[in-house]
Amino acid sequence: MDFWRQQDIVSSDELDAPIVVIGAGGIGSPTVLALAKMGCTQLTVYDDDLVESHNIPNQIYLLADVGRPKVEALAHLVQSFTGTAIRARRERVSDQRLQGIVISGVDTMQSRHDIWRQCIKHKPQVRLYIDARMGAEVCRIYSINPVDPDDVRLYEETLYTDEEASEEPCTARAIIYNVFSVAALVANQVKKCVKGEELHEEIIFDLKTLTLMTGP
Repeated sequence: MDFWRQQDIVSSDELDAPIVVIGAGGIGSPTVLALAKMGCTQLTVYDDDLVESHNIPNQIYLLADVGRPKVEALAHLVQSFTGTAIRARRERVSDQRLQGIVISGVDTMQSRHDIWRQCIKHKPQVRLYIDARMGAEVCRIYSINPVDPDDVRLYEETLYTDEEASEEPCTARAIIYNVFSVAALVANQVKKCVKGEELHEEIIFDLKTLTLMTGP
C-alpha cells in the first residue's frame, strides 16, 4: 500500500511496532482493520469466539463468515483489504506475556480485571494499555501507562464488577456507527503514542448527545 497521503500525520515507519488486540468483536474487529489500513503490520489478535449472525450488523464480518472463528475471518478480511498478515490467536488471554501497545476490546468487567492483573499491571514491556469500552451510543477509552503509579490508580478506580455495570437491554447494546467511532479513537491514540504526543487517559464520546469529554 502507498501511505503518502498520511505521511505528515503518521508514517508507516513510526507504526512499525508490536500491537496486541484482545478481542475481535465490536471493538477489536474494526480497530484491527483501521490499524492495518494505517500501516500497522505487527498485529496480533486474540479471540476464541465464532462469528454469529447477530455479530454481522455491528462487527466487521461477512455473512459468509458466520460459524468461522473470528480471528480467522478477521485475518482473511485484513489480508484482502490491506495485504497485511495478522497473527491470529484463537485463544483467550490469561497469563500470556504481552508486549508493545496492548488494546483490550473485551465485553465483561471480569475479563478486564483478569487481563489487567495477570498481563498488564506493572509490566514494563507493555508500552501502552488501551482499554476500550462500548455500550449503546457511548464509548469510553482509557490509555494507561502500566508502570506509572498515577495511571495505575486512575485505571483501577474504573474496575467495578459486572454486577455494578449498567446493563443495556439486549436490543440496545451495539450499533455500527459507535463501532466505527471506537475504532477511530483507538487508532488515534495509537498514532499519538508512536509519535510521542500527549495522550488523554480517559475519553468519553456520547453519540446520542454528541459530546466528547477527556480527562483527567
